[in-house]
Amino acid sequence: MQHDPPSRRQTALPFLVLGLLAVLIAASVWWVTRPGPLLIQGEVAAPRVDVSARISGRVTALGAELGDRVASGQILAELANPQLVTGHAAAASGLEVARASQIAAGSTRPEMIRAREAELAAAQADLRLTEEQVARDTGLGERGLRPQAAVDQSIRNVDTASRRVEAAEAQLDLARAGASPEERAVAAAQVAQAEATLAQRQADLDELTIFAPLDGEISARMVELGENVAPGAPLFTIVDLEQAWFTFNLREDLLSGLEVGDTLAIQVPALGTNVQARVTLINVQGQFANWRATRATGDFDLRSFEVRARPVDPVAGLRPGMSALISLDR
Repeated sequence: MQHDPPSRRQTALPFLVLGLLAVLIAASVWWVTRPGPLLIQGEVAAPRVDVSARISGRVTALGAELGDRVASGQILAELANPQLVTGHAAAASGLEVARASQIAAGSTRPEMIRAREAELAAAQADLRLTEEQVARDTGLGERGLRPQAAVDQSIRNVDTASRRVEAAEAQLDLARAGASPEERAVAAAQVAQAEATLAQRQADLDELTIFAPLDGEISARMVELGENVAPGAPLFTIVDLEQAWFTFNLREDLLSGLEVGDTLAIQVPALGTNVQARVTLINVQGQFANWRATRATGDFDLRSFEVRARPVDPVAGLRPGMSALISLDR
């Protein structure tokens, strides 16, 4: 019995099956070994402000506790400092003295003016008497009844009386005019200096009350009632939860295609949700944050960059320190 030779298609079929099988195996190997998305972990951060006192004092009252929500301008603590109170009273007294001196320099008491007027009247009366005496001595001298020396002395007495009248007139003018412009300027400067001193003392007293500089949450309280605090010592820490952001540290080779203004899908495990956030900052880190090359040749150091992103919409429950995850394709 004679068999027909196999056709060309039948001969090539095993090879096609083997080829398809090889492709499927290669595709499976690639799918299994292909690099997956790179998971980057960051965290939530927020503005943090340390509230401190500008002056020293003893804590007499506390207006906030750890975990409290506070509003800007709310009283956080009150301090007591008796030395500042005493200094304020002394500065107030000094200002009153300076103002009194300025008033005295700006005007003359009526009694002083009347005294100067009386001195001028007396000098003028003396002048009239000496003039009358000169007239009498001159008449007597012409008749030989008065020596010439006495006449000369009477004339000198008139000159002396005239000078006294001029001096009395000058003293009256000074009394009516009051202090000189220079003396008034000095008195005004003393008042200004006293006012500045009092303002400084008042500012120190105002610092005895500690106010919240912003809205937020008290995340730390470093002071107790009755404790003495020094200038600049932190008393409270306030965190502004409304301004929270996400921060990540990325190698520069992972920044490709990432720009300020891009939107990221960020997973927050603590909240069990994904948050849409907009990139607001891409900033290089310091030299200490470099990724060092592991080989002497064929590799290079990579800089690290901080990437910040703010939530597009408010996120309830978002707190500083929470982990944040993003996936980047490699």
